[in-house]
Amino acid sequence: MNKEIEQLVASHLNRRSFLLKASLGLGSVALGSLLAGQDVLSHKAKAIAGASGITGMPDIPARTKRVVYLFQSGGPSQFETFDYKPLLEKMHGQDLPDSVRKGQRLTGMSAQQSALPLVGSSFQFAQRGQSGAWVSELMPYTGAVADDLCFIKSMYTEQINHDPALTFMQTGNQLAGRPSIGSWVHYGLGSDNDNLPAFIVLVSNNAPKDQPLYARLWGNGFLPSKYQGVQFRSGADPVLYLNNPKGYEAADRREMLDALKALNQSQLETFGDPEIGNRVAQYEMAFRMQASVPEITDMSDEPDWVFDLYGPDSRTPGTYAANCLLARRLLEKNVKFVQLYHQGWDNHGNLPSALTQQCKATDQASAALVKDLKQRGLLDDTLVIWGGEFGRTNYSQGKLTKDNYGRDHHPRCFTMWMAGGGVQPGLTFGETDDFGYNIVKNPVHVHDFQATLLYLMGVDHEKLTYEAEGRRYRLTDVEGKIVKAIIA
Repeated sequence: MNKEIEQLVASHLNRRSFLLKASLGLGSVALGSLLAGQDVLSHKAKAIAGASGITGMPDIPARTKRVVYLFQSGGPSQFETFDYKPLLEKMHGQDLPDSVRKGQRLTGMSAQQSALPLVGSSFQFAQRGQSGAWVSELMPYTGAVADDLCFIKSMYTEQINHDPALTFMQTGNQLAGRPSIGSWVHYGLGSDNDNLPAFIVLVSNNAPKDQPLYARLWGNGFLPSKYQGVQFRSGADPVLYLNNPKGYEAADRREMLDALKALNQSQLETFGDPEIGNRVAQYEMAFRMQASVPEITDMSDEPDWVFDLYGPDSRTPGTYAANCLLARRLLEKNVKFVQLYHQGWDNHGNLPSALTQQCKATDQASAALVKDLKQRGLLDDTLVIWGGEFGRTNYSQGKLTKDNYGRDHHPRCFTMWMAGGGVQPGLTFGETDDFGYNIVKNPVHVHDFQATLLYLMGVDHEKLTYEAEGRRYRLTDVEGKIVKAIIA
């Protein structure tokens, strides 16, 4: 019996030894892929890993090299912006017919209303450009570039409240903890700029704070920490904790990083934990950003005509307009994924006044970004996206008066637009019914949108996976169809 125990223990130790050594070898190769381009591993490891992201070369021909996502947080009303419904004007004040609603669930904010009165928009619509796209008078600048845009009027989601809908739109799942779109893109395709993060986030400081934003919306989830989005802020320190402390010189920082790298290399060789190398890579990136960030955020070299193009707010750092201009500068430096967040679109009440202010703060700059990228020859391989997490109801939440109303959340249909980056310009895709309540043609689910975004970047969404918690994950979960009809 003692011999059997000794053999069992020896066998166990041998397996442990083998697995440890194997994991160290595989871990080094994986780390090389994660840290490609960083001076952390040996040249041999770098040669094995390559420098093009986890997926290597794109699976399909890439139509776009970079993305700027103008996320309008809170759910913009499609009825006051791009989805013109004259029937609502004719039936203004009448109850939403049961035959249209079909028993679909409501939020707790309007479920107890005794009536659901239909409400037509307070604003005029007109067909713009040669494409004839319907655009509200609230969006005159966007209307002027309508022929460059691809409107998708048949977006839909299952999430009816902000937090799960925001999370679903940005990560592909309503539960927190999954990687964001930008993190997936960085993980899959790597970076085209050694001195700036591949995924940068900008949050407007001139927007109503009606719904909270969380850093997890641009987080890396279970992906290595290297892939999380980096938020740029307005003010003296665009990136927190980037600058050296007072009395601490660049040479001191370099000496510290070299010593830290040596310590971490020793730990890596001993334990094989890729996260060790990811931390070192982030330290090295921060060191390079000490020079690149002040340069990219210094707008003094922009001529007056550019500020005039983006609007007066563009001269005030941190505003939506200034962030659109900064986004263009980042895209010029080949930052892979730039995400803007602008809050304040959650108009449950006082919609005519509140929405007017929202459009005034965003319309000119959004259109200016499209025009600016186009005139610089960047629009063809840059994808611009505009939209929120869901739409608004065709009925009024609360009391409907002659000149005031609100709209509740509506996940069953909403409108987004895209421009450049391989999508068809001047196209209106998808259609809702005359009440704007249900989709009647070409529905586009959130996962379809995500799959199409990756496809435009040259990635098969079914192949971009990461193994965690015992299973393979992807941005589109087990769903997602490429919307090929919108691709040029």
